[in-house]
Amino acid sequence: MHFSYVGTVLALGSAAIAKELPKDQVRAAQLFDSGIRHETIIANKQKTFSRQRNVGAYKSNQYAKIDTFVPCVDGVAAAVSGDANNTFRCNNIDLYDFKSHADLGSELGEGSSSWGWTSPDGRELLAIGQSDGASFAEITSEGKLVYLGRLPQYSVPAIWREIRGYKNYMVIGSEALLDIDPASPVTFSNDEDLTGLFTDLPVGRTHNVVVHESKDYAVSVGAAPRNSSCAAGLIFIDLKDVSNPTSPGCDPQDGYVHDAQCLTYAGPDTQYVGRDICYGYNEDTLTIYDVTDRPNSTVISRTSYQGASYTHQGWLLDTEWQDFLVSDDEYDEYDQVEPAADGHPVTYIWNITSLAAPLQTGFYKSESYSIDHNQYIHDGKSYQSNYGGGLRVLDVSSIRDDPTGKSVKEIGFFDIYPEDDQEPNGGIIDFVGSWSSYSYFKSGYIFINTIERGGFVVKFQDGVL
Repeated sequence: MHFSYVGTVLALGSAAIAKELPKDQVRAAQLFDSGIRHETIIANKQKTFSRQRNVGAYKSNQYAKIDTFVPCVDGVAAAVSGDANNTFRCNNIDLYDFKSHADLGSELGEGSSSWGWTSPDGRELLAIGQSDGASFAEITSEGKLVYLGRLPQYSVPAIWREIRGYKNYMVIGSEALLDIDPASPVTFSNDEDLTGLFTDLPVGRTHNVVVHESKDYAVSVGAAPRNSSCAAGLIFIDLKDVSNPTSPGCDPQDGYVHDAQCLTYAGPDTQYVGRDICYGYNEDTLTIYDVTDRPNSTVISRTSYQGASYTHQGWLLDTEWQDFLVSDDEYDEYDQVEPAADGHPVTYIWNITSLAAPLQTGFYKSESYSIDHNQYIHDGKSYQSNYGGGLRVLDVSSIRDDPTGKSVKEIGFFDIYPEDDQEPNGGIIDFVGSWSSYSYFKSGYIFINTIERGGFVVKFQDGVL
């Protein structure tokens, strides 16, 4: 297996706007390559999760079922009149339905990732991550969340359960691929209903999984341990025969990859047009790979930035013309480093017109007080799950004209964690609330998966988008 590396980006001039930095090799060795920073974050998360379990926050059957339309009026959606715990701060987004994790078939709850897909006849369907498996549901034309069934965990309960779609299948973390024919609620069998199971991860665990659908492969990222031959980097999984997924190899060159987006390149950097590119979010860097020849992949660049505490996730502004992307850092608010030292989530903006020399051109700071987690872009809008801050939607369509981020605007939000509304800053810096959202349905309905409560179905008010 052969690897090559193009180069490391150096910090450029115009310090007022360009905050990209070369990878700090000493700091990386001490904090990131060693796994210490990741272990610290996991320990802090587990501390929060244990506290929430001990106070009963994950007993999701305590949360009231909300199956009537609740409009956002004067900044709140009052699902239960006079009940602060069921009054949700909002702007421009209405609530259509809420089902607890218990309603969605889970005994333990503890929600995580979610992903959706649309059937050939137009049904809008979801896979919903929970610590004891994955739930499957449908959003009806009226915005109601209908529980269809679930796949139990394959081994032991785990709150980290990431999901992505692949054609008519769902890739569920390190569990498997499930071929679903939606019907009445049913508990699927790991032995009988799985289409395929990939078992060649180093110890059977992966933090996340991403999919390049048009090229029929998935990529496991963050698969423990770091000292394996793949170094918790990119592990490629061939899905041409979903009943027998295999791996052509891996890329360990930049070590642990927390999340990634892999697709065929289309954009201004002409030497890479038509090639398979992975944008990796690698703890302290944005790392860009050429994975066209997957057993012999190439690192094009790795670039750090001011404020890098834990480079978590990001998304391209436009998959059809890949000149900008946005990223988030899960620990900069917690770590109290600039520009997020005040606890307001930062969305970092990257000019990637040269894949070998990305430029961090600016950022947007949220008005909420919380930690950012995951974001996905759809039609020029970034749909962000910001833990206790809930769903935040930014209009990022201005970035090409103003890459400083000064023209980015929040156009709507729905705060699913009222428990922290009365805190001094209107929120808390902690790992509570929203884990993920899915916003790609043609109907405009948005699904929000939360750690404590369950799933919310919301939608922008008419005339906002």
